[in-house]
Amino acid sequence: MSKSQSRTPLKITVEGKGETTGELVRFLAPLTVETFLKMLPIEGRAHSQAGGVSFILGIRRGGEKSTRDVEAGTIAYWPMQDAVCIYYEDTRTYSPVNRIGTVTGDLGVFRGLKSGAKIRIEAA
Repeated sequence: MSKSQSRTPLKITVEGKGETTGELVRFLAPLTVETFLKMLPIEGRAHSQAGGVSFILGIRRGGEKSTRDVEAGTIAYWPMQDAVCIYYEDTRTYSPVNRIGTVTGDLGVFRGLKSGAKIRIEAA
């Protein structure tokens, strides 16, 4: 699958649960998405949070077109915790996040995920 300037397809692997697909969408937060793209593939250990899961990234970016209201399927960067978040429910976040993409496949792989499970995000 080829990537375009505005959208980059992703494969997301969740330890013990399977795989799903997603995409990064550059216009949502161009600087954050560009930094994220340069890091791919990334892996982290999941932490459960209200309506989703997150893991530490290590990029230290600030807010960019930030919001606290996210829809199920949103992939976001959370500046306050320097983490990537994947939401499987519509949620109002604790602090603002930068939306960077969307899960286009099955959100079920994130439900009931145990803290510490490995998540890998890579270009598809």
